Amino acid sequence: MIDDYVGRIGHFTPFGVEVIPELKNAKSLTQEQQKTLEGKALLARIKAGDHVVLLDERGRQYSSLDFARYVEKKQSLAAQRIVFVVGGPYGFSPEVYNRADDKLSLSPMTFSHQMIRLLFVEQYYRALTIINHLPYHHE
Repeated sequence: MIDDYVGRIGHFTPFGVEVIPELKNAKSLTQEQQKTLEGKALLARIKAGDHVVLLDERGRQYSSLDFARYVEKKQSLAAQRIVFVVGGPYGFSPEVYNRADDKLSLSPMTFSHQMIRLLFVEQYYRALTIINHLPYHHE
C-alpha cells in the first residue's frame, strides 16, 4: 500500500521513501545509544536547506484540511525540500530534535514505524488531492 500511495503522490510532486537500515546488534545497545546511532544515520541524509518535520507523538495534530494547508504553505518554500522523518522504537536523539523545524503527530496513540509510514503517505496523498481540488477527500 505504501508503494501505491508513493506512486500516486509522484503525480503531484517528487516524493520518495528512504528507509535507514536497522542497527546491527541493537539488543546489546542502550536506548540512548540506539537513538544516537539512528540520529547520526538520519542527519547524514538531511541537507542543509531541508525543512525537517519529525513525525512525533508530541507534535502538532492537524485535521486533514489543516494538514493540506500546512503542506501547501511549506511547498511554497520552493528552495527547500520537505523531509518527513519517522523515528525508531525509542524516538529521536536530542541532535535530531535540535535539527527539526517542525513536529507533527498523526495520533496520540503509538504505532510501529511501518504503520506510521502507511498512515503518513495516505494523509500526504489526501493533502495533495485537497490542494489540487480532486475528489478523494470527503467532508
